[in-house]
Amino acid sequence: MADTRFPEISRRLLIAAGLAALPAQALAARGKVVTLLGDSITAGLGLPGRDALPNQLHLALEKLGVANIVRGAGVSGDTTAGGAARMDFSIRPDTAVVVVALGGNDLLQGLDTRTTRANLDRILTRLKARRMGAVIAGIHAPPELGRGYARDFDAVFANVARTHGVALYPDLLAGVGRNPALKQADGIHPNARGVQIICRGLAPVVAKALSTRP
Repeated sequence: MADTRFPEISRRLLIAAGLAALPAQALAARGKVVTLLGDSITAGLGLPGRDALPNQLHLALEKLGVANIVRGAGVSGDTTAGGAARMDFSIRPDTAVVVVALGGNDLLQGLDTRTTRANLDRILTRLKARRMGAVIAGIHAPPELGRGYARDFDAVFANVARTHGVALYPDLLAGVGRNPALKQADGIHPNARGVQIICRGLAPVVAKALSTRP
């Protein structure tokens, strides 16, 4: 959204995006806004913008016939606490649906699952207050971390989604898993092919959530 306090700067940004000549109605016609609140995976760490998750989710939604604008709000290294702390300025007011894709760094740090749950509760409560829809994208915990911890961690996402009545995508990395052919050299972040697989699975869930928004 253009900032009217700085009209010339805003105009330049719109020109750069190819939107300067479009009236407000035409901008709205481009589709509802999806914001990805997440960490390095949603930020597209190690990938050019065209291959990163925001752009690939946009393309996957278009293939489903859903007009859309996808904005990335991913910060590398972010935990659920970090996302909760910055969400008010990371998520613009015109957002229709927020994909909450946080928890991977909680998992890597071995944080108490009750802390992760409380942070996600805080995020979803705030999104409801802002009249925004949500999709929770979970992360599957490997059993090597301890079967009890893995079970409790996996349950957090389903429990939060059920409590707040929002859509759940149980595992953001479904279809990618530990397949090295779909990962970057660090063995953690998906490569371009991996991101495409993620978006093919995630897009129908996001499309359904968008269909319920005015």
